Order: sequence, then structure tokens, then C-alpha cells
Amino acid sequence: MQMNGAQMVVKALKAEGVTDLFAYPGGSAVDLFDALFAEKSIRMILPRHEQALVHAAEGYARSTGKTGVCLVTSGPGATNMITGIADANFDSVPLVCISGQVPTSLIGNDAFQEVDIVGATRNICKYGVVVRSREELPTILKKAFIIANSGKPGPVIVDIPKDIQLAMGTDVYPDTVAIRSYKPNEAVHIGQLKKALSALKHAKKPLFLLGGGVIIAKAQKEMTSLINMTGIPAITTIMGKGAIPTDNPLFIGNVGMYGSYAANHAVSECDVLFSIGCRFNDRITGKINEFARHALIIHADIDPASISRNITVDIPIVADAKNIISKMLEMEDHHPVDSWVRQIQSWKDEFPIMMKDQKGVTPEKIIRAINERFESLILTTDVGQNQLWATQFVELTEKKRMITSGGLGTMGFGLPSAIGAQIAHPDQTVVCVTGDGGFQMNIQEMATARLEHLPIIICILNNEYLGNVRQWQEMFYNKQYSMTCLKRHQGCSAGCKGENLQCTNEYFPDFMKIADAYGSYGIRVTEESEIVPAILAASTHRDAPTIIEFMIEREANVLPIVPGGRALHDMIME
Repeated sequence: MQMNGAQMVVKALKAEGVTDLFAYPGGSAVDLFDALFAEKSIRMILPRHEQALVHAAEGYARSTGKTGVCLVTSGPGATNMITGIADANFDSVPLVCISGQVPTSLIGNDAFQEVDIVGATRNICKYGVVVRSREELPTILKKAFIIANSGKPGPVIVDIPKDIQLAMGTDVYPDTVAIRSYKPNEAVHIGQLKKALSALKHAKKPLFLLGGGVIIAKAQKEMTSLINMTGIPAITTIMGKGAIPTDNPLFIGNVGMYGSYAANHAVSECDVLFSIGCRFNDRITGKINEFARHALIIHADIDPASISRNITVDIPIVADAKNIISKMLEMEDHHPVDSWVRQIQSWKDEFPIMMKDQKGVTPEKIIRAINERFESLILTTDVGQNQLWATQFVELTEKKRMITSGGLGTMGFGLPSAIGAQIAHPDQTVVCVTGDGGFQMNIQEMATARLEHLPIIICILNNEYLGNVRQWQEMFYNKQYSMTCLKRHQGCSAGCKGENLQCTNEYFPDFMKIADAYGSYGIRVTEESEIVPAILAASTHRDAPTIIEFMIEREANVLPIVPGGRALHDMIME
């Protein structure tokens, strides 16, 4: 029996267990949408922009571990996906992104809406391919799903020309395929692991550094058991926060540019640093030659290319994080490093993460109110100060998870990723912490959330600035607030440095009217006493999103901060 290419795509999606598809139609993909029209087993979600479509698929994938699937048309439909594809590539999110393409006879002729999307994304995806014949379509689709969610996960692009969608061919979809030269290593090299364990055994100040790879490998339970068994303290990257519960007494905090005093000093003073699933990017290391300067460094990661790329390590281990941790549980025992743990605890007690002396509505009070209200939670963030405050103050456990844009730092990520997470978990509480700048980048997705009846709680931390850049301008550019004040217009003084408290410029938009326009709920919070009631009220709304606009201090800063190019121990505390 035969079927056309579009029908084969539908068969492949069903065979791969796809139940939710984030899709935006167009001329070069209309036959794919026609084949999906009557398919009841696949729910199609229509975001209002293709960038948001990919972020929604990311939220879906990050919250489930399943492969997120996108479908768009050629040209601008495909190019609008690029930011989301880059975001997923940085953070190792498994996606299969299917794009329609002009007929093969027109490729290379500058046809209407023709773009070489595979060429355009070659450096920001795990694999990309243009389907050149109907015969190879089933095999390519199978490869796409295998590659996206094996080894180090990532986005895969499958570009399907219109004539291939209509061409007839086999109805057989393979159960498996052999992929030459693609053999991700997940097994643990026991010899290397024994070297690492020997180093730990002799360490007086050992430290675990946990990255997002631990969470991607779904190894949180095993990692928590290992921490508890060994008694070795742990720090995390922002992406790794949640690798062990934040209330574990051996969890020290986040490390890096916006890390805690205790975590940054611990990595600067340790004698053995055991990193699992971390890329050692510049936001984590600070000044390279000062990073963990007293330590023997062990680096375990599934991606061999990430080892010794930024930080030269002493003992490399290439393997899946869960496999490494499970083997360590079999081979490790308790390490008596009580004095080291007490030293770190004294740093935590002396220099806690807190917004000192700030009254009224503060990010710390907002996030702590969220912590207290919900026992089970998926929290997504946008990017900027809102993200950094959330990662500083949010409590994460087995029932509380965080989704954020780490490597690319994509503004506009928060709301669509919350949509994807809520679609994947309809009975779960999903809270999006965002800024007034980032929220407006994909504000149109309020329509998607409302039409899908998604009860997302959207917490806008409104300081009327692009706050993270404004903070850098305040601290390192003599308060020259160039293009960061969202109330600024051509009539403003060229030399305004944010000191005019009598500024009468109006702020746009009115987020309460936005909520109303999208048929959703809106609450504006201006007093500390209103924080908890607003969150309680929002949690009762299950038929539509709720926007809570928190009016925070305009020039509140994220602290501590390590200035660019400085060592981690060289922090600005206040």
C-alpha cells in the first residue's frame, strides 16, 4: 500500500508517540496540514509567532523529557524559528522541527518564500537535512527522532519540499535505522572513574559542581542520594539548579556571575572539583585562570567536545550523567569533610542571598510567596533581572521544577515556554516569572494561552526598564541609560540618568487592559500586603491565564555580581 509524503509524516509522528504538535501553516506546508486535519490523536496548537512556537515546544520538551515537535512553512516561517532553534541547541533540548519547502524543481531559483533553512541553521542545530526524494522520507524522519533525543539532545531540522509531500511511496515506517558515524557514548570508563574517586577520597575540600546535564539525564534522585551518602557539598549552575533539592543542607547555591558568595568562594577554595553535566561557560567561570585555582578538576559530560574546551581538566569522563552517578553510588562511601562543610555554612550565614533593606514589593518577597503557596510547581522564567532573581530565590524539589533559557539567554522565552509546559501538564500549576520587556517580545501568545484555556500565572516584575542592561549601565557606564528606559521618548533630556523621580512620562502598555483584551484576568500589585492575596487569587483561576503586574522599585539590582573578566571571589555585594 502507498501513501503520499504528507501522510507519511503523520504516520511517523504517530509512531513516535507525538500527541501535541506546535504548528503554524503556510503555502509550502499546506499539504502537511491537510493530512493532519482529521487526525484526532495529535493535538495541534497554533501559537501566534514561529519563534514562540519553538519556545513552546521547548517548554513541552523540557518539562516532559519527550521530543518537542514543530511544523512551519518555508521562508519566513522557517527563519522565524531560528532563535528558538539556537536556544534549544545551547540548552540541549530535543526538538524535531519540520518545515515545508518550495518544490525541488524551484530550489536555488529564488522562488517565493524559498530559504535554505538547513544551511542557515547548520551551526545551531544537531542535525539538518533537506528531503530530496520520497523514498528517503521515512528513514530521515526516523533518524530525526533518534538524533534529537539521544546522546546530548538537541534540535533537528527536516525540510520537506512541496512535491515530496505530494509524491506517493511506501507506507512502511521503520522501527529503527542504523546511523553511520553517530554513536554517542553513554557508558562510563571505569578506569577514569576510579581515578576520580581516588582524588575525592584524598580531598580535604571536595566540591560537586552540577550543571543542566544532571537534569536532562533525569538523575536528580540519584544525585541527591550521592550527595547524602558522601557528605560532599554541591553548587549548581543556573541550568543545574534543581539537580538536588534546594533545601538539602549540602546545597550551597548557584555559582557564577550572579552566584552566591558561599558558592563562589567554595569553588575558589576547593581542592577537588567534580563537575557533572556542566559546560564551564564564561558566566560560570569568571576569569579563566582564577577559576578553581587550587583544585584538581574532574569533568564528566556526555559531550566530549565540551571537555577541556573552556577549562583544562585533570580527569575527563565522557558518559551519560545518570550512568556516572549510578556507578558512583555503587563505588563511593562517606567522606569526613565536616570542617569544610562548616566553613561553607559560615559563608552562607554571613552573606546570605537577600535584598537587604528593601521595603515594599520586592522580587525576593514575590518569589518567596510563590515558594510558600505551591507544593507542586513548574516555574518558567524570561531573561534578565527577573530570571536572575527567580534563580536566586526559587525553591526547587522533586515536585518543583524550573525552566529557563540558559546558554542563549533569549528574551521572550518565558510565556511561550510556560504554554508548552502547561499543555504537557494540564493539571499542574505553571508560573511564568517575566519582566515587562521580555513579556512584550511574545505578548501575542496571550491569545494562544486564552484559546487553549491555560491557567498560567504570569508574574510581571515591572520596573519600567530593560533592567539587566540598565543595571550594567548604572554600575559600569556612569548611569548612561542608553535605550533601557521603557518610558523614554524623543522629548526626554539627552542626559537623563534615571534620577528624575518626578518623571511624568506615561508607561505603555497598560497590562491590565492587555489582560482584558485577551479575555484573561489581571491584577496589579503596588503594596507588599497585596502580594500573597494576588497569588492566591490567581491560583483559583483555571479557565484562563492571569497576569499579575508587580510594580517593583525601578532601580533595584541583582546582587551579588561578578564584573566581567573578574575572578569569582571578586564580587560586588552591595
